[in-house]
Amino acid sequence: MCGISGEIRFDGQTPDPTGIQAMNDRMRARGPDDAGVFCIGSRAFGHRRLMIMDLSPNSQQPMFDPNLGLGIVFNGAIYNHPQLRQTLREMGYSFYSDGDTEVILKAYHAWGADCLQRFNGMFAFAIWERDSGRTFLARDRLGIKPLYYTRQDKFMRFASSLPALLAAGGVDKSIDPVALNYYLNFHAVVPAPHTIVSGIKKVPPGHYLLTEADGKTQQVEYWRLEFNPQSGDAERSFEDWRLALLEELRNAVKRRRVAAVDVGVLLSGGVDSSLLVGLMAESGVSGLNTYSVGFETVGDEVGDEFKYSDIIARHYGTAHHQIRVSSTELLEQLPQAILAMSEPMVSHDCIGFYLLSREVSKTCKAVQSGQGADEVFGGYHWYPPLVGSTEPFAAYRKAFFDRDFAEYQQVVQPPWVDGDHASDFVEQHFAKSGASDPVNKALRLDTTIMLVDDPVKRVDNMTMAWGLEARVPFLDHELVEFAARMPSSIKVAEEGKYVLKEAARAVIPSAVIDRPKGYFPVPALKYLQGSVLDYVRDALLNSRAQQRGLFRKEYVNSLLDDPERHITPLRGSKLWQLGLLEIWLQAQEL
Repeated sequence: MCGISGEIRFDGQTPDPTGIQAMNDRMRARGPDDAGVFCIGSRAFGHRRLMIMDLSPNSQQPMFDPNLGLGIVFNGAIYNHPQLRQTLREMGYSFYSDGDTEVILKAYHAWGADCLQRFNGMFAFAIWERDSGRTFLARDRLGIKPLYYTRQDKFMRFASSLPALLAAGGVDKSIDPVALNYYLNFHAVVPAPHTIVSGIKKVPPGHYLLTEADGKTQQVEYWRLEFNPQSGDAERSFEDWRLALLEELRNAVKRRRVAAVDVGVLLSGGVDSSLLVGLMAESGVSGLNTYSVGFETVGDEVGDEFKYSDIIARHYGTAHHQIRVSSTELLEQLPQAILAMSEPMVSHDCIGFYLLSREVSKTCKAVQSGQGADEVFGGYHWYPPLVGSTEPFAAYRKAFFDRDFAEYQQVVQPPWVDGDHASDFVEQHFAKSGASDPVNKALRLDTTIMLVDDPVKRVDNMTMAWGLEARVPFLDHELVEFAARMPSSIKVAEEGKYVLKEAARAVIPSAVIDRPKGYFPVPALKYLQGSVLDYVRDALLNSRAQQRGLFRKEYVNSLLDDPERHITPLRGSKLWQLGLLEIWLQAQEL
């Protein structure tokens, strides 16, 4: 897990190394173990290294193989790299390192862009060809690893974080009105290629960019999630699906144990993270480190789920770490957590993951985390109402969107209102082929879009802020493809994730499976009060916000007058949503 950056010139000039250094410096936390820069003609590449797969200097990056005429900067983890290494050796390739970076480089030499089909893992990387001047940038199938870029006539830059590109300069810093509409309506989800900054885009998941020496660039989709049964699936019984799913889960967890360091688990106390602990214990892991975080209760809103995480920790005898965060510390650390965001993320979990990662990083360098199970296996409350729906888009929008377009027009100033982009995007996505069932339409959207730019991005940003690698077994692409073949009815039954819960019964205690479904907000960010409310008020009313002129004063004042009355359908604070965006913009000096 690392941070990558680069600059490709199209005007014959040599890249300014200070720009690469600025990007590297801004991503220091992503790779605290080492750093490097490699320049070749009109291209330059930077890297910050977090040592997980190979602890030796042989896997130092940027990595260049003069015999192949190829170089690479890579962020991520390829879990099947030992198997690929053996295949490549049989083809005549030799290796000088034990890590996955060199495997990617030689796989590209052997198979070209088709190497992407062979990788099981999370990745964002750039490979440069010495002789052709071509540069190949790729992002993993489910967007677990980020890849941002800025493009102008004379050059293109890329990096693992949006702030890194800002640090290099030369970026159009205006706010993208399309992204703003996504952020405020689509629960802060801004799908690729957009970001809130007009001059910075992101490579979509499951895509690669091939850039020629003259600047001509081709974007190619190499993977798409299809919700279609395969031959024989229709004859499977529920028990067949349950047993097959359990085997897929075991494989996904086992793959993510591949590392040169110990791998722990972020244990929230829910079914998903508890199942990861159970499967790791089942596979023979002993002395497993597990970590939970909790906050102060506000009114009747409980701020932790320790009673459930404790059940699992005791059952498996893990080395369990309970991390308690006071409201005082939460406020003190909020600015740093927001600064760690590559894009503004409204989820309460961000500060939780930030502070949890800080503590975890003291004793562990890699963890497994349960993100993705709700999106892949139908765990959210908006899925069951879609069963048999004749208007699935309308039902989904009502449940998931933070506001409709009429309210949006009351939120932002007229210059920023240029269309109902979020509704148009989701409606078009629902209409695509490959998912005919109404529930599957929502599952596909949430797995390939919402998940990427909310939970997954949140985990990457907050863990990497402390040099911690997070692995997400529920987003193993083979597991995701298998889940997409399942009938939606066995996923959304019994309030959701039915087949996953039934598979889990073979591994973990039923007390965790049969508990009420948890929703774990940070209460202080849902019911803005006291110092947190003052923090948000100052951000929205200070001179920088007034000069920006983004929001209508009447709307902001109505939220400030009664924050607790303005809650989104997903139970978030509308005031926090506006305040977080303005705080993030100011933190990035935009």
